[in-house]
Amino acid sequence: MVEPIRWEDGKVIILDQTELPTDVVYRKCEEVECLAEAISSLRIRGAPLIGIAAAYGVVLGVWNAEDEGKLWDELERASERIRSTRPTAVNLFWALERMKRAAEEHRGEGAEAIKDALLKEARGIHEEDGRRCRAIGENGAELLPEEASVLTHCNAGALATGGIGTALAVLYVAKERGKRVRAFVDETRPLLQGARLTAWELRQAGIDVTLICDDMAGWVMGRGWVDAVVVGADRIASNGDFANKIGTYSLAVLAKHHGVPFYVAAPLSTWDFSISDGTEIPIEERRPEEVTEGFGRRTAPEGVDVYNPAFDVTPAELVTAFVSEKGVAFPPFEEEFRKWRSGGAVRTFSQWSAQQGGRYGHSGEEGADGGAAGISG
Repeated sequence: MVEPIRWEDGKVIILDQTELPTDVVYRKCEEVECLAEAISSLRIRGAPLIGIAAAYGVVLGVWNAEDEGKLWDELERASERIRSTRPTAVNLFWALERMKRAAEEHRGEGAEAIKDALLKEARGIHEEDGRRCRAIGENGAELLPEEASVLTHCNAGALATGGIGTALAVLYVAKERGKRVRAFVDETRPLLQGARLTAWELRQAGIDVTLICDDMAGWVMGRGWVDAVVVGADRIASNGDFANKIGTYSLAVLAKHHGVPFYVAAPLSTWDFSISDGTEIPIEERRPEEVTEGFGRRTAPEGVDVYNPAFDVTPAELVTAFVSEKGVAFPPFEEEFRKWRSGGAVRTFSQWSAQQGGRYGHSGEEGADGGAAGISG
C-alpha cells in the first residue's frame, strides 16, 4: 500500500499527489512553511492525512529550537501557520490540539524533552490512524453484499490517510474477505481526485475500476449498476450533517431517489461535537483558476465569475449509515454518536436489521428481491 507521508531524520517526506497518476514523486520538507504549502496546494490532502501532516508540521516548527522559551514561540508560530491552511477538515485542528497538550505536559522540562514528546505524539497520531482505518474497513465491509458494485467520490483511501483509507478501506477489507468488489469512480471535478488518485489507487490494489464523469452518477444508479455509495468526510456535525468534497451532496440526493444505500466512512476524529449541524461548518473556497483552466489551457472565457467551494454539506437524513472505528451507526444518529463518545456498545448491521424485523439484507436491500432500498430515516 502506498505511503503518502513519513518522518525521516528531522524531515517530513511527502508523496506529491499533484503529480499522480503519471509520476510518483516524493518531496522533503525541512521547514513548516514547506509542509503548510503542501497542505494548501493539495500535495497532501484527505482529512486524516492533513491531521497527520499538521502533527509532523508542529515537530518541524520546533525542531531547531535550542531553548525552551524559543520552542514555545516556534510552536505557536507553526500551529498558527498550519491552522491557516484549510478551514474545513476538522482533523487538522484536532491534531494541533493534541500536539499542544503533549507539549504542555512537559512544560519546564527543557526543549529536548518537549521535542521528544512532540515527535512521539505525532508518530502516535500517525500509527493510530492506521489502526482506525483497518477498523473502519472491518466494520464497513459487512455492509456490502457478496457481489458489490460501489460508487465512490474524491479519494478516501490510503492516499488520504495513515492506513488503508476510510471509504476505500471498506472495499479493501471486503475484497480480503472474498467478496467480489468493483468500483465506479467519479472523476471529481474540478481537480479530478477521483480520476487521478482513486482510480490509480484502486488499480494498484487489484480492484476493478470504471471511471465516470460526475454527471453520469445518476444514470449509472438508475440502471441498477450501483449497490452502494461509500464516501469519506472532512467534518461531521453532532446531528450527522457532514462536509465532504464538492459533489457529495448531489450523490446523496441521487442515491436517495434511486434507493441506493449511502454510507459515510470516517474516524471519530472527524466528528465535531462542538457544532450542532452542518450550517456551522466553514466551507473553504479555492482559486477560480481550478475551474477555468485545465488540460494545459484556459477552458472558460476571461472575466467569467467563478464559484469554487471545495466542499458541500450533506444533510444527515440522506445518510443510510456512518462507519467509524467504533462501529456502524444507523438512525437515529445522535443517539448512536453519544454511545461512540462514551464508549458504550454499538449496534452491528445484523443487530440493526433484526430490530427492523429482519426486513433488510446486506447493503440495505429490503426483502429477497426488493432491490437496493435505502434504510435511512
